[in-house]
Amino acid sequence: MEITGTMVYYYFVCQRKLWYFANEINMEQNSELVSIGKILDETSYRREKKGILIDNTINIDFIKNGAVLHEVKKTKAIEDAGIWQLKYYMYYLQKRGVKTREAKIDFPLLRQAKQVSLEEEDIEIIENVIKNIEEIIAQEKPPENIDKKICKKMCLL
Repeated sequence: MEITGTMVYYYFVCQRKLWYFANEINMEQNSELVSIGKILDETSYRREKKGILIDNTINIDFIKNGAVLHEVKKTKAIEDAGIWQLKYYMYYLQKRGVKTREAKIDFPLLRQAKQVSLEEEDIEIIENVIKNIEEIIAQEKPPENIDKKICKKMCLL
């Protein structure tokens, strides 16, 4: 199974949610947060070509000026997960011979953006994250519920 950007994001947010996602158990179809995210996606950055799917594995929100990757998030609440998701996209593309100049995580509701770069030390971290994700999704049962507010919101089972 290919590791997707969403899997990397969930790894940092809630590993139980990662297991559910990888095993195609979706609990969010009727979630208000998902609805807000979809509206944000439809109404933000309308002039950009959005949802760039590469190898059926990574889905970049949009690419600007030829090589600047953009990931759109509604809040900074789990900013680190979005940053690592973008670093994974850069890593993934680099492994396929595509060098990206830079990346940005955009928060349109806050009218802010944050520059993201892939450093040498990030590569080892990402490779460890990939191994950990593979181990989590290979488990027979999901990881125990983690006592994190965001994880509780995402994993109602």
